[in-house]
Amino acid sequence: MFHVKQFEKLEAFARDNQIPFGEQEQKQFESLCSLLIEENKVMNLTAIETPEEIETLHFVDSLEAVPLLCDLWAKHIFEFPTTLSPHDAVFRLIDVGTGAGFPGIPLKIAFPNAEFVLADSLNKRIGFIEKVIENLELSGIFAIASRAEDLGKEGSVSRETFDFCVSRAVASLPVLLEYCLPLVKVNGYCILYKSGDYQDELQLAEAAMEVLGGKLVDVQEFTLPDTDIQRSLLVIRKIKTTPAKYPRRPGKPSKSPIR
Repeated sequence: MFHVKQFEKLEAFARDNQIPFGEQEQKQFESLCSLLIEENKVMNLTAIETPEEIETLHFVDSLEAVPLLCDLWAKHIFEFPTTLSPHDAVFRLIDVGTGAGFPGIPLKIAFPNAEFVLADSLNKRIGFIEKVIENLELSGIFAIASRAEDLGKEGSVSRETFDFCVSRAVASLPVLLEYCLPLVKVNGYCILYKSGDYQDELQLAEAAMEVLGGKLVDVQEFTLPDTDIQRSLLVIRKIKTTPAKYPRRPGKPSKSPIR
């Protein structure tokens, strides 16, 4: 297997954000990086190909949501702000359009006792994720080959069952909300990874957010370490049940977004 040197930026980020990062986590991230580089030679998983890029653009970027998830879960459990270790969190989370497993796999490493579902429409990506799960010896994580529209439709066992839904670089915000909000429980949250330039998308998504039962409650902006890359996390709370007709049939949300 391709060998990866120690991820110093990742370790510093974990330390600064109270994310446990011991020998086990180090080995898991090294194995994940090695597998990604090797498998990317035979299938198109990512355009980010070097260990240095993977460390910043996949690993650190994915983990930016960890403090936010801890805070939101602590408030849900204790009803007031308190410090909560990622290892103490036992929520259910789904990563929609996970691709090669981002942000889902790095988040799962940080939250070993939470239940994760990683969903993508392409079987080859799910096959890669299953290989990662086995090699990293992760438990409480499941990979599903499915379109988001099918996962969230009325009558699905996944509809409105998750505490959190995350998604990164999948679709425009109005479309993404129709994929994600039907999967989240009332009072659960969608945490959507976007670029630093999200304002226009947010304005276009106002109607979709209201129709689907969501409310924007926070935006967290950050710059990836040692870069000028601006990123943001949009936090949408599910305040009411999503109408039964959403999500619409596969392909419809992207062709005709809610306006």
